[in-house]
Amino acid sequence: MRIAVLGGGGAMGGLFGGYLARAGEDVTLVDVAEPAVQAINRNGLCIEERDGSHSVIRVKAASKPEEVGPVELIVNFVKCYHTEQAIGSAKPMLGSDTAILTLQNGWGNSERIAAIAGRERVMVGLTYHSGTLAAPGRVKHPNAGMTYVGELNGDHSPRLSAAVDAFQRAGIETTPSSRILDEVWKKLALNVCTLPTAALLRFEAHELNLHDGTRALMRALLAEVAAVAKPQGIALDEEERWKAITALLERAVGARASMLQDVEANRQTEIDVVNGAIAEAGKRHRVPTPLNEAMVWLVRSLQEKYLAAGTNRA
Repeated sequence: MRIAVLGGGGAMGGLFGGYLARAGEDVTLVDVAEPAVQAINRNGLCIEERDGSHSVIRVKAASKPEEVGPVELIVNFVKCYHTEQAIGSAKPMLGSDTAILTLQNGWGNSERIAAIAGRERVMVGLTYHSGTLAAPGRVKHPNAGMTYVGELNGDHSPRLSAAVDAFQRAGIETTPSSRILDEVWKKLALNVCTLPTAALLRFEAHELNLHDGTRALMRALLAEVAAVAKPQGIALDEEERWKAITALLERAVGARASMLQDVEANRQTEIDVVNGAIAEAGKRHRVPTPLNEAMVWLVRSLQEKYLAAGTNRA
């Protein structure tokens, strides 16, 4: 399968693209970060697993989509605030049957993609893998998990089956879902509880489970997610989510949340499509979400401070 990974120079794009290339797929990692593109083309992509083992994967990287040409599948891992620009730039990679699979964090990415490339191209997914970018062309993989993908209309289409088969051949445990938006909200619930909390406190993932205060905060944030999901017809079991979140955090020793990595690098965060999405939906459905609003205010204030100082270390 001919695949392009947008954001392929980052942690998650590199991880998935590297695995797919190692399994024999025709993969190009597409990224605007020239140091990452050059490092991958020169030295290969290095992935460090949780047990300390390393593998170097030879995979193509490019900064210009026109150098890649039409592909069968685009996997989108760019940050939410780069979605419109990335999809607009990706038009040279769109053939008549090209599908775009978003595996981005947060809520609303599929609509942004559809507005530019057409709703008929869009597939949606999420993953419970975690990754950290150690250096250009070098990814740490501290935690593995299930990946879910689906069509917006719930169909099990041939292109969905092809994507699932490619991921599974690559060793990426993947499940197709006929209710993918429910699964997206389950992952959103995890992100709402953990990402801003880790970013503000500078905690590694497992540390969030070790303190009564952080557990109480996450539990209350989750209650607001469940309250907002209900009027939208989203099937979200609050008790199941709490057990799943705490179990995942216990396993994620040493993992650093993506929002924490953004804050440490003085980059813009994805708070607006995580806790911001809950606050916005709460206003729309008249459901109070004071804690999620507070997290948005805090993270926005923090990022405004360092962005104004111009100290981006990306």
